[in-house]
Amino acid sequence: MKKAAIAALVLVLLAPMLGLLSIGVVMNPAVTNQANCVASDVMLGPIPDSLKVTMKDGYTFTLNKQQLTHAGTIITTGANTPGVGRDGILIALMAALTESTLRQLANTGTYPESGNYPNDGTGSDHDSLGLFQMRPQAGWGTVAELMDTTYQAKAFYGGPDGPNYPSPRGLLDIPGWQQMDKGEAAQAVEVSAYPDRYQNYEPVARTILDALTVRGSGNGSGTPGDADIPETSRLVFPLPTGTYVRTSTFGPRTDPISGESSYHRGTDWAAPDGTAIFALADGVVTYAGMVDGYSGQITIEHTIGGEKVATKYIHMWAHGIHVTAGDRVITGQHIGDVGSSGYSTGPHLHFQVHPGGAGSTAVDAEPWLAERGVEGIEAPASGGPACSF
Repeated sequence: MKKAAIAALVLVLLAPMLGLLSIGVVMNPAVTNQANCVASDVMLGPIPDSLKVTMKDGYTFTLNKQQLTHAGTIITTGANTPGVGRDGILIALMAALTESTLRQLANTGTYPESGNYPNDGTGSDHDSLGLFQMRPQAGWGTVAELMDTTYQAKAFYGGPDGPNYPSPRGLLDIPGWQQMDKGEAAQAVEVSAYPDRYQNYEPVARTILDALTVRGSGNGSGTPGDADIPETSRLVFPLPTGTYVRTSTFGPRTDPISGESSYHRGTDWAAPDGTAIFALADGVVTYAGMVDGYSGQITIEHTIGGEKVATKYIHMWAHGIHVTAGDRVITGQHIGDVGSSGYSTGPHLHFQVHPGGAGSTAVDAEPWLAERGVEGIEAPASGGPACSF
């Protein structure tokens, strides 16, 4: 029965259109929008006593344990808020660093009672309070609520489950925030009179996130940074439902350019230029750029079925690569756009699967995907990169 089911799925894969994606969506509806991207394995580790950080402009300073504890609150809240992902957490850290240097500030000049709540000093920015310098008069919350760091983090992230939905808008309420520059996304929430300040803190936010988090290994333990790639929970097809046609299979073929016999080490799916490309599974980007200066490629390492697996996505234009080496991505993340760079006859995705890692031999992706129950998902509603963790 199992072999018959697999054979049936392979036949579906070989159909010129929709095939696998239609089956995947019907049998196991996939997550298709930002509200379903959850950074479930971004886990807070031990809080260090201090951390030396450097801003984009080169200025270096040291954060103390209290500031890092507040960062931990922002990280934990974001990791447990659907739709936020790792990028959303970075944006929140950038905003709090800019607004308060990760200090929970009272404002006794405007709200004397704010000094009665735990705080790290008094600010004087009009009637603003707390980590994100939110204003009660703007509707962010009461003084009591805004003097709670967890409440402020939830308010910043926003979304349907946020405390202020639908206004004032949190990050999840900003259309297309995933494809914005992270500083621009922070500004879209904060609406600051100084919109260019946030980008300066992006390196600091990344340093904090790497230092304070551990990567889950499925057994309750974790290792710092990118040292461990957790087992993925699901697989999705790398192109949106209904957008592609398979144009070349894995294995021997006649080279479409030279006309000579060759061996094709991937599967080609033609799709319109700019079509979103999705990450097959949770993983870590090990390469993202132009191979030999002319062929766009993304390589991601995953753990699938207890095995190290690499996937390669090839032929993006340089501007169609939305991740960088070292990024941690989640299943279905919009990592790039279909292009026609390098040795190519037209816009398409050349996709490769390498069980054992990028240095191992590629296998035929179509039966490999069908055997593992890959899901189909729709194109991002807003276009541009989707969420990451």
